[in-house]
Amino acid sequence: MKNDEVMNIAKKRGFLWSSFELYSGVAGFFDYGPLGAILKNNIMNKWREYYVIREGFFEIESPTIMPEEALKASGHVDHFTDPMTECKDCMEVFRADHIIKEAMGSDVEGLENEELSKLLSNENICCPQCGGYLTHVWSYNLMFQTVIGAKGKKTGYLRPETAQGIFIPFKRLLRFYRGKLPFGVVQMGKAYRNEISPRQGVIRLREFTQAEAEIFVNPLDKSHPKFCEVADDILHLYSAERQSNGEHMVKMSAVDALESGTISSEMLTYQLCLAGRFLNDLGIPKDVIRFRQHLSSEMAHYAIDCWDVEVETDRYGWVEIIGIADRSDYDLKSHSQYSNEDLKVFIEYSESKVVRKLVAKPLMSKFGPLFKADAPKILEALKDSDASQIAHALKDNGKYELEVMGSIYQLTPDLLELQEVDETLRGVKIYPHVIEPSYGIDRIFYAVLLHCYCKEDDKVLLRLPADIAPVDVNVCPLVNKDDQVKIAFEIRDQLRNDNIVAEYDSSGTIGRRYARSDEIGVPFVVTVDHDTLDDDKVTIRNRDDSNQIRIPISDVYQVIKDLIILKISFKDLESEFLQS
Repeated sequence: MKNDEVMNIAKKRGFLWSSFELYSGVAGFFDYGPLGAILKNNIMNKWREYYVIREGFFEIESPTIMPEEALKASGHVDHFTDPMTECKDCMEVFRADHIIKEAMGSDVEGLENEELSKLLSNENICCPQCGGYLTHVWSYNLMFQTVIGAKGKKTGYLRPETAQGIFIPFKRLLRFYRGKLPFGVVQMGKAYRNEISPRQGVIRLREFTQAEAEIFVNPLDKSHPKFCEVADDILHLYSAERQSNGEHMVKMSAVDALESGTISSEMLTYQLCLAGRFLNDLGIPKDVIRFRQHLSSEMAHYAIDCWDVEVETDRYGWVEIIGIADRSDYDLKSHSQYSNEDLKVFIEYSESKVVRKLVAKPLMSKFGPLFKADAPKILEALKDSDASQIAHALKDNGKYELEVMGSIYQLTPDLLELQEVDETLRGVKIYPHVIEPSYGIDRIFYAVLLHCYCKEDDKVLLRLPADIAPVDVNVCPLVNKDDQVKIAFEIRDQLRNDNIVAEYDSSGTIGRRYARSDEIGVPFVVTVDHDTLDDDKVTIRNRDDSNQIRIPISDVYQVIKDLIILKISFKDLESEFLQS
């Protein structure tokens, strides 16, 4: 199996190791070795190229520990759960929907706990560890809980996603962007989920790296100014409708997907195309990438539409590595209600409008004495309430129930005065909608290794794109003679001075050195040989086809740099120097 070969190489050559091996390891944690850490950072920097530089989204950094009230507002305290079951014999715990999928072969994600319990019982599904009886299914919150402060009175959690660290300072970010929509903000960093039974290597981690962009848009305008650039991109789409009908995914251009209503907006379609291009640039081929829309049963509590970017693997099947969601106004509205802060944005009309509207005015002589300290937050919430709904509730029920920060307040007719007034409107205040591309860097790392790995007879190649390979170039003397060794070290040091990751290798035959370089994805090898002493030229070897070309030492530094940043290809180099 390709997965096993890739993971063997990853462990042997210093890409990935199980964490805490001295103490028998802990599931759900991995160390990135010397080569893995560089490759991961290169992937993240490539992501920054796409979103920070090209899209113009500024990056922020927020704490990884969050207070409970922030995650209560976001819905994570109540909704961030997975279905758990426990073996009565060996006491091991499992994620119920995964156990059922393994036993039955059908995806049951999103089913209620009661339905999952019935399936465990009716299908006689036993513990995969010992064959014992599995209990009923219950909801398990995935967040790591902690306490903040020495007294331990304030509850906190390790953040389950980086997104909330962008939503909470929204007012400051809006001011930074001069109060204009749309704008995007990105954050990259660690997130934590206390997975029930992580058994899929780096696919399911308890500590992982996310790269997320939160794009704040006018809910009435989800167009994208650069959509024409991606309109002809071909996407492999697996819509919710096709899944429900038992049909296969379909190839469709971005513009056709938009016009047919398969994807709901230009902004969302553009982000799907951007994700596809990013993965292609990492060396993941188009034919192993699909875009799968969430079924209604699996849609997150905050989303009105969501697509997973999935990569095909030989061991785990289709694996989600990116999620792209339209989060609507859920997050900003929820944080506004819980914090009693106005997180709306003013959208100015092209021309002022005069409208006649119904308003509910509080009678302060009664309102203040009744609600006392709660009055200010109730008044603020009342401004956002629909006066017509208040009028209907007062007429039908004799009261209107107003929810503020989890508390219900009853407003009766003697507390409010309903009036129709003429109002001149220069614009309207709205909660922006949020389009969120969320990238799982660790899963993308795995997908890159898996799909860049190839074996030709006994030869192993890791065809990493030159601009993300952990080592840019190896420098080797053909033989270990002092004069060749000296020149090789000089070339290596000069390359390093030019910010190129260059390594020196003189161990074993030149063939073995080439093989070691290929195995870890080094795109180019510079070889110093006998002729170098006479003609001041060296050989550059290309990893992917083993072709070689001799060039002057004085040209090596610029040539390697241009090859690494993909300014030129090796074929360009062959044409130039063979002709000369």
